[in-house]
Amino acid sequence: MSALLPLEQALQRVLAAASPAAASEEVPLLQARGRVLAQDLVSTLDVPAADNSAMDGYALRAAESGQALPITQRIAAGSVGTALAPGSAARIFTGADLPPGADAVAMQENCSEQDGVLRVQGALAPGDNVRPRGQDIQRGDRVLRAGRVLRPQDMGLAASIGLASVAVYRPLRVAVLSTGDELLEPGAGEPAAGQLYNSNRYTLAGLLDGLGMHCVDGGIVPDDPQATAGALRTAAEAADCVITTGGVSVGEEDHVKAQVQRLGRLDLWKLAIKPGKPLAFGEVLGTPFLGLPGNPSSVFVTFCLVARPFLLKLQGVDEPAAPRLTARAGFAVRRAGGRQDYQRVTLEAGPEGLLAQRFPNQSSGVLSSVSHSNALAVIPPGTTVAPGDTVEVLLLDLLTG
Repeated sequence: MSALLPLEQALQRVLAAASPAAASEEVPLLQARGRVLAQDLVSTLDVPAADNSAMDGYALRAAESGQALPITQRIAAGSVGTALAPGSAARIFTGADLPPGADAVAMQENCSEQDGVLRVQGALAPGDNVRPRGQDIQRGDRVLRAGRVLRPQDMGLAASIGLASVAVYRPLRVAVLSTGDELLEPGAGEPAAGQLYNSNRYTLAGLLDGLGMHCVDGGIVPDDPQATAGALRTAAEAADCVITTGGVSVGEEDHVKAQVQRLGRLDLWKLAIKPGKPLAFGEVLGTPFLGLPGNPSSVFVTFCLVARPFLLKLQGVDEPAAPRLTARAGFAVRRAGGRQDYQRVTLEAGPEGLLAQRFPNQSSGVLSSVSHSNALAVIPPGTTVAPGDTVEVLLLDLLTG
């Protein structure tokens, strides 16, 4: 029996084989949310472009804030004032450029005005209530790095340096094949004896959509060598990566392994994780291939832990892995296991911080354990857990989008 491969080693091998597969394209900035930046964004200007007022008030020289100052001009945002004469002040509004000569802004709440003369309560220092030129961004700054998944705030940042469009990678095309004569598509009638509805197709389609990738549906592949080879060939020609569920074990009806080896290359591993021990990685006609287990919870966990980081790197994403948090266990693990266990849990806020409550049934065939949880609790091999112990947790929302 071959030794179980630690997840970290499998992931290292998978990621070493991944390089961005997609070409880039220019898209309008308004359509860039969720897309992966293909080029660094470098600013050609300062933001803000000039010293401006951080609030409504009066622009003046800080050294003169204790004097009675005549108000000589009014400067609204979008207009430009004239040079401020010594011993005078300007009425100014939030966002307006400071007039030459002014070095501070007095808040209107701290000011009084009578007959066009300003009096300020308290002393000011140069720079008070002023947003200096280049405070946010300076000319030549790299504001966003290539490989970033663009968020709404990133779109705003790109707009602030004058960009109306950005270069992004084309969304990855991922073919999904579900193998097994026992599978039936929802809506295709009642399952016969021995049949079950194909849930894995829909789980993977949703996971891929959450990553901004296109799911190429390869349908259900029957347990037949010729049909399996044909489906793999079609998928490899249509997609940037092929993912199968089931069919990579050692049973007589598991044809995926043999056909992938015939059409390309295959590494078949037994991972030291639970759920999700069997995993295959290789290529079909030059297209990367991932063979996930068939059990629904195993599909979800192995996708999140292995397929997701691989696909993100293939898409050109260059961002840190999802952070791990800690929580108190609201459950017990009394028998130490030989594999790293990813238990499906729900995190609840308690008086002592996060509390992880375990879903009652942790079987790899129980998909509801994932649907009714919001995190994975990581239980290292050889470890027992008592209620109240600290455990590491991975938030599902960070693994599914």
